[in-house]
Amino acid sequence: MTNDESNQERIGVLLFNLGGPETLEDVRPFLYNLFADPDIIRLPWRFLQKPLAWMISTQRYKKSRGYYEKIGGGSPLRRITDEQARALEAALAKRNINARAYVAMRYWKPFTEEALEQIMRDGISHLVVLPLYPQFSVSSTGSSLNRMNAVISEKGYRLPATSIVCSYEDDEGYITALAATVAEKLAEFPDPDGAHILFSAHSIPVRYVKEGDPYLEHTERTVELVMQRLGKHRPYTLSFQSKVGPVEWLTPATDATVRRLAGEGVEQLLMVPVSFVSEHSETLYEMDLLYGELAAEVGIKHYLRVPTMNCREDFIDALARLVERALSLNAQSPSRQTCLYCPATANTGSAIQLCACDRTSA
Repeated sequence: MTNDESNQERIGVLLFNLGGPETLEDVRPFLYNLFADPDIIRLPWRFLQKPLAWMISTQRYKKSRGYYEKIGGGSPLRRITDEQARALEAALAKRNINARAYVAMRYWKPFTEEALEQIMRDGISHLVVLPLYPQFSVSSTGSSLNRMNAVISEKGYRLPATSIVCSYEDDEGYITALAATVAEKLAEFPDPDGAHILFSAHSIPVRYVKEGDPYLEHTERTVELVMQRLGKHRPYTLSFQSKVGPVEWLTPATDATVRRLAGEGVEQLLMVPVSFVSEHSETLYEMDLLYGELAAEVGIKHYLRVPTMNCREDFIDALARLVERALSLNAQSPSRQTCLYCPATANTGSAIQLCACDRTSA
């Protein structure tokens, strides 16, 4: 598709994100929505999903509420995602692509239903689905895509031609932007070359990986490419955070890694939120407060955390290039038939939902 053609079409970009409670009163219903998702907690008996979600949210909400009290009384994720949507529209306009960006949160407002309803009202003729999860997991992008398809089926919507960017863990623009954020923060250490870089990603159950979820592979690939730009001579580690429940999760855990590095004599530690592109509780509470306090407790003299990319110009430009590329692909593009991860090709069998991740083999 040429820029002139995209200017004539009604282009929509649907941004997927997790969502977060905006007030303390939102915490309990947010947790219920999270644990009611079968892509988060898999039960052999689906009728138990909602009762279990009610029980877990009832048990956990007071503790979780305390976390949000410490970061200002709620998550900034909706505000930041809205800002990213507007910034993306502006970046696309510079490319002569007149598009409207919509936000679909999985577990809090604005929900997927609201975004799809607005897309249908606006008469969008080509939709690009762009998750704000660079690395694919069935529990993040997969869950949002499953919810999108469920709403389409429930409402009887006739979705326009749709290109789905199911992952971009190794996209050059994304990697360049992430590496730049790390380099900028490294420069603040007394001895930047001696600082240990700790990439922390959201953990997922090991079972998911064993069943084919590419999240671990994608995350390791992102870290590898970032370190190629920073210089592999620098010490670095990948760890995982935010596990919930008694199942086996990806390791090493971030808190245990901080303790181990301190025991090995590390005095300068840079925390990098590798699977997060927007500030929320996992960065503002876990990374800044929990791990920051832990680092001080175990004797790490210098602890810094890389900010998430939010509306950084280079990151938004990377997203705009992903959208532009998705609009240019056609039904014969190799990834549209061969991507095994994306529900657009693996699950729906839809002729109009096509993968645009640019992966030519899986």
